[in-house]
Amino acid sequence: MQKIVPHLWFDTQAGEAADFYVSVFPDSKEKSRYVLEDTPSGDALSVSLTICGMDFMFISAGPYFTLNPSVSFMVACQTKEEVDLLHAKLVEGGSVLMPLDAYPYSERYSWVVDKFGVSWQLIYVGPIDIPQRITPTQLFVGDVNGKCEEAIRFYVSIFKNAKIGDISRYGEGALPDLPEHINYIGYTLEDVDFAAMDSALDHQFSFNEAISYVVFCESQEEIDYYWNALSFVPEAEQCGWLKDKYGFSWQIVPSEMDEMMTHSDPETQAKITQAFLQMKKFDITELKRVYEEK
Repeated sequence: MQKIVPHLWFDTQAGEAADFYVSVFPDSKEKSRYVLEDTPSGDALSVSLTICGMDFMFISAGPYFTLNPSVSFMVACQTKEEVDLLHAKLVEGGSVLMPLDAYPYSERYSWVVDKFGVSWQLIYVGPIDIPQRITPTQLFVGDVNGKCEEAIRFYVSIFKNAKIGDISRYGEGALPDLPEHINYIGYTLEDVDFAAMDSALDHQFSFNEAISYVVFCESQEEIDYYWNALSFVPEAEQCGWLKDKYGFSWQIVPSEMDEMMTHSDPETQAKITQAFLQMKKFDITELKRVYEEK
């Protein structure tokens, strides 16, 4: 089971987006789909899926958060033709942040925002083995620009199976970015590869709840550990969600949650939904009590 899973918040398009990505990307499939009834957003559709072998979670829960390029998904491609094909499919109805072209770091690369507002970096890496095709990538801008390295070292210090990989700094002559700021840093948390970078450009976006990382936990002790280590904004704590000191959102969730929410009995699903809607940090004992209640 993938311990950390990217979670995307849509207004109403979670199901449509899931269908689209499964049709566009190889090694992709839907895993589950269910409706959370009577939430503050009304009935909310939740979809679990795999894209290029990586697990994702989507939700349609109203127009409260807007997807933006502060988190993008870098797709490693073995051929230039694959970059071109994915670019053509993803850019339809979307927009281009960096045009399809050769760059110093890749002979074929583009950065696009698709019709659902999700950002994709498509990069040719050559005919090499690619254990993880998609790398979730954070862009530290605005008030947190320049804090990328600090944040990644903080995350790596929290997760027990974690490490920092390649680091590239901007160096001289990259204004408005400072020489010591991060042009690219790769890091691994619980066997999942991530990346991050600083940008001093005047971006009109920042981290928000539209994209979060879900951390699946095996015990209450583990939930408590990650909650206490990461939560920094008390008013953002709700239904397992928290926000860290860099403004990034996480969800700390029991690993049994998907099994509970895909139960065949709609009444059981509804009871679990109403139970966790009352919680900030998840209480596994209470959720199991409600789940097993006859």
